[in-house]
Amino acid sequence: MKTTKKLWAAALAVAMLGSLAACGNGGDTGSGDEAELTYAVEAGSAGEEIAEANGYKYTPVPSQADALMEVNSGNSDAAIIDLLMAGAMIGEGTSYPNLTYTESLTEEEYGVGCRQDSDLADFINVVFAEAYADGTMASLADTYQIPADRLIEQGEVTEFTPTEGGDVAYIQEKGTLVVGITEFAPMDYKDENGEWIGFDADMAKLVAEKLGVDVEFTVIDWDMKIMELDSKNIDVVWNGMTLTDEVTASMNCTNPYFSNAQVIVVPAE
Repeated sequence: MKTTKKLWAAALAVAMLGSLAACGNGGDTGSGDEAELTYAVEAGSAGEEIAEANGYKYTPVPSQADALMEVNSGNSDAAIIDLLMAGAMIGEGTSYPNLTYTESLTEEEYGVGCRQDSDLADFINVVFAEAYADGTMASLADTYQIPADRLIEQGEVTEFTPTEGGDVAYIQEKGTLVVGITEFAPMDYKDENGEWIGFDADMAKLVAEKLGVDVEFTVIDWDMKIMELDSKNIDVVWNGMTLTDEVTASMNCTNPYFSNAQVIVVPAE
């Protein structure tokens, strides 16, 4: 989504926050002045972009999971996170039953980031098209309780043509697809056995299988994702990544596969 549209949408949040901020979380929110709130945001995320653009006081943290913990513990008054995580982690019967969140402030799209000029993005697009057509994407969305209407329709299945000396050949030669992630349910998170699961994790496993290689998940500093990719510490950024102008200018990104939004999280009354 364009930054100007994000600014407009984030400005609407001010009116919405008025009633939510009054809930309080041990911080000084009694004045109802949203500019005085301290927001927890994932460094390098769309949430940080909104906070920065609106001049909010904010604390950057390594992940959106950390942002939720900041609000839950009272260290921050509010957090700006992705709707998909909010839906999975907030409310009755979840990890954070005492938190609540606003209606959607923005409409955004998720994509997968590869190195500039990488042919891996084209390969993943083919896998996306196949997985959408055969129902794999819809099945995974159901498994991880993601609304099916958030899936973006993919194009027709086409044949992949590798680039000589490209990333696909490089990954197949070394035998491992290294996926850069942060902990972000329901996209990438660990199960009770310590194994990475989630919609994105499972799709990455499918891509690795079709490449004929193993998959390795590496937790990265989200704010350093472009450097991690360019230095070949990872092969792909795949973690519910919003297709911002910065991202699309710095990476060769796949087609969008999910629509998403940003919401503001505060303590419930």
